[in-house]
Formats: sequence, C-alpha cells, structure tokens
Amino acid sequence: MTEAPHILVVDDHRDIRDALAKYLVKNGYRVTQAENVAAARRALRDAAIDLAVLDIMMPGEDGLSLTRDLRAQGELPIILLTAVAEETDRIVGLEMGADDYLTKPFNPRELLARIKAVLRRTNSLPHQTLSTEGGRLRAGPWLIDPAQQDLRGDNGESADLSTAEFRLLQAFLTHPQRVLSRDQLLDLTQGRSAAPFDRSIDNLVSRLRRKIEPDPKNPTLIKTHWGGGYSLAVPVEPV
Repeated sequence: MTEAPHILVVDDHRDIRDALAKYLVKNGYRVTQAENVAAARRALRDAAIDLAVLDIMMPGEDGLSLTRDLRAQGELPIILLTAVAEETDRIVGLEMGADDYLTKPFNPRELLARIKAVLRRTNSLPHQTLSTEGGRLRAGPWLIDPAQQDLRGDNGESADLSTAEFRLLQAFLTHPQRVLSRDQLLDLTQGRSAAPFDRSIDNLVSRLRRKIEPDPKNPTLIKTHWGGGYSLAVPVEPV
C-alpha cells in the first residue's frame, strides 16, 4: 500500500493553515503545517514532503526566498498562494520554478484540483520518484514484485522480508539513488518523526542488508551517508 502524498502548508495565518490542513486530510492527504519559512525548512528536513503550498507574503523570510532555495536543491512541486496585489511576485515565483499559483481568497476545491494536477504532472517525469504500483521492478541483482511483496535474485531464490523490511525497501525503490534521512525514512515507512536517539531505521536497514546484500559488512546496494542517511545506490527500472 502506497503512503498518501505528504503536503506542506506554509502560511503565517493560522486559520488558513488549519482550514487547508483539515480539508486536505479529509481528502486523503497527509499534512504538515508551518507558520513561517524557518518552520518550513525544519519540516522539509524532517519529513518526506511531496508538495509544498507556500504563501508568498510572510513576516521575515518570504515564500519567494524559499521557492528559490527549493528549486536550487531539487524538483519538489510548489504551489504559491498570492494576494491580488502581488502579481509581480506571482510572476517572479513562476520564473523561479514554482509549478502553479492561486490568488487569495480561493476555493479549497480549486487548490485540491491543482495539487492533484501538479502531482500527476510531476510524477510522470523521469526524474521524479518512481511508482511501485502496477508492475515488477529490477534493482541490482533483484527482481521485485511490489504487489506480491516478492523479492527474487537472479538465481531464482526469494528473500523472505518482513512487512517492515519490505516497506523500507519500497521507500528506497521509490526514491532510487537519492539520499534519504532517517526522519524521511521514518515518515515514508511509518508516517512519524523520529524521537531523540531513535535508532529504529538503522536497525531496520541492518536487517534488510543482511537479506539483500552480497556482503552485508560491505554494502553495495544500500549505502550509508554519514550525517545524511541512506540511499539505494543502484538504478531502479520497470521490467
């Protein structure tokens, strides 16, 4: 089962954040709220966010600054919220790489439609995350059938993974060759953030390595990035 998309809502008005979060959760999304850019940066560091909804005008650092930084770092989909008088900022935001915008006040149904459209469009691109639904995948020496939770090597032998181990493998398969922090892996596999000194992901990675690595002491499939997290070091291709 694929985890629901995780939306970050960034707005300094609590009533707007709360209303949007409630509406999006009702429609099947996971939502993290941030009252300013600093809080948004912490959320992006600690969770695997699929799309950001950013208000442009906020006290301190504004949404355009965060848009610029996010686009310099990667391809996270961004929808900007603008006031009627902010046409220049809206244009600048789109030039910076924002995917869409909405002018306040707006109907939440329209925002929902735009979120669906942006996610559908961006997820169809080859550089975005890879879906594990609908077919088998090849990763290194392994052939994976996500629907059946089946993992087989080139010799035809299967690897017996627990549900938790397979969910971790799916997180890597959907984000191949990308460094994922421990918090992001917890969010992808369990939908929660790490508690202080939480080593559950490290233990789970060790267990998974023992089952899929040719030499678990010298892993070549799941690489450790000290201070960063882990990554699946091989490409993933549909079969």
